[in-house]
Amino acid sequence: MFEVVNQPPPLEPYNLFASDIVLREAVRREQAEWAEGGLNALGVTLGKPETVQLGFDANKNPPVLRTLDRYGHRLDEVEFHPAWHELLGLALRAGLHSSPWAHPQAGAHVARAAGTYMLNQIESGVYCPVAMTYGSVPTLRQTPEVAAHWLPKIYGRDYDKRFVPLKDKTAALVGMGMTENQGGSDLRTNTTRAEPAGDGSYRLHGHKWFMSAPMCDAFLVLAQSARGLSCFLLPRWTPDGERNGIHIVRLKDKLGNKSNASPEVEFHGAWAERVGTEGAGVRTIIEMVNLTRLDCAIASAGQSRIALSQALHHIRNRSVFQRRLADQPAMRAVAADMALELEAQAALVFRLVRAAEHAAHDPREAAYARLLTPAVKFLVCKSTPQLVYESLECLGGNGYTEDLPLARYFRESPLNAVWEGSGNVMALDVLRAAGRHPEAATDTLSRLVRTADQAFKAGPLAQTLEQTLKSGAAERRARFLCESLAKIAAVAALVEAGSPFAALYAETRLGGSPFAQFGSADLGDSETALIDRALAA
Repeated sequence: MFEVVNQPPPLEPYNLFASDIVLREAVRREQAEWAEGGLNALGVTLGKPETVQLGFDANKNPPVLRTLDRYGHRLDEVEFHPAWHELLGLALRAGLHSSPWAHPQAGAHVARAAGTYMLNQIESGVYCPVAMTYGSVPTLRQTPEVAAHWLPKIYGRDYDKRFVPLKDKTAALVGMGMTENQGGSDLRTNTTRAEPAGDGSYRLHGHKWFMSAPMCDAFLVLAQSARGLSCFLLPRWTPDGERNGIHIVRLKDKLGNKSNASPEVEFHGAWAERVGTEGAGVRTIIEMVNLTRLDCAIASAGQSRIALSQALHHIRNRSVFQRRLADQPAMRAVAADMALELEAQAALVFRLVRAAEHAAHDPREAAYARLLTPAVKFLVCKSTPQLVYESLECLGGNGYTEDLPLARYFRESPLNAVWEGSGNVMALDVLRAAGRHPEAATDTLSRLVRTADQAFKAGPLAQTLEQTLKSGAAERRARFLCESLAKIAAVAALVEAGSPFAALYAETRLGGSPFAQFGSADLGDSETALIDRALAA
């Protein structure tokens, strides 16, 4: 009988938190040590074979749209596989959707980021409603009478999948709808209309090309009112207990993110209530946008982490030419270079989470978050697909099959660079932030350079950035400005973290030789330390 040999065993069961030295260090560094017990328990749960299988099952059984019932009555419901609901329930029980707002304390946002970083390693599809619900809270708080009605249910951790009015729910989720087919990121071209109903509420007429996560109980949407583009909370049910006028036209057939539904919708006199000042819709919703952009970076770093974990597990357990793959010099060069990239991603992302957490009371942290959020999203979300691909290649032909998870991770990996603004939008937002707050931007860059200088002389590059920013070529070179700023920030984050690899990252990503492919840099004696840190036994 044919015997299967030299095939690595499944990675699971394993503890996603205990095996991640870089993550544990970030949690301790950013004042979230108190959360280690809960994060360790979550890491155990996520790494169980049955939890890992849920991700496979949710993707093999994508959501189904039920537009009408058998008699022709509108339903506009989306049915999800039980695996989807189990994963979303797990996320809510862990408080990943709202715990920092419900129970604020030092490091709460960092602890929540660590949990979502691990969640994305098992399945990214459920992250959409989790991320948007988390981001919705500051926007809802701008209108206390609306917040008072919704926040108690948003803070609930007892996931309730039923499609019923809010009053009957144990917990609520909030989605978002900004994009229309004629404008995309150009929100000024939105045509959805909001007509006052005379009782303080509004009726919406129009459409959304994408309205994220249709299983949510309400959506923050933008529509044109008498005074301009305004923000509205649009529930699935009216206050009278009737289905709201939200018609789901279709579910988009996407490259990845198959377990999650992304609908195109029309509004037919849909009941809504305004959030924030009329005519200030973008300003009202912008904090939600920034928090979901931050979540894009967290999620991408998590995807890099699981891809590298799978690759390292494979090369440690498979032999070629009488040696383990992990002992082959060329393979070690690739694995170590990917580990170096992840070190920088994690340091940068958790430094940004710290800035977002302290922005409300620290002007310098607020300036950091304002300038760096689009830059970090740009760099991390764009570097992740290349890292995931290289991890897939480490597995050879096995990596390209749907039996193993890397094919799914690879399809998933481009999404976060597109969601909440693609690369050019992020680069232009960096220019916009620098233009609107020039003194704060200059101060932020100066502080980054002073920190980064401990590992790499970043001053000349910073001077080039400032000169380019003030020149007529700034918009044409927006990506250069954005990427360079993010890499300087990554070096500074590694220095702040006390990483022994700060200079190595700076030399290979900002030095004389431009970064091209993983494994092409000479990491010298650091290879072993990088690989050993990347996936602890």
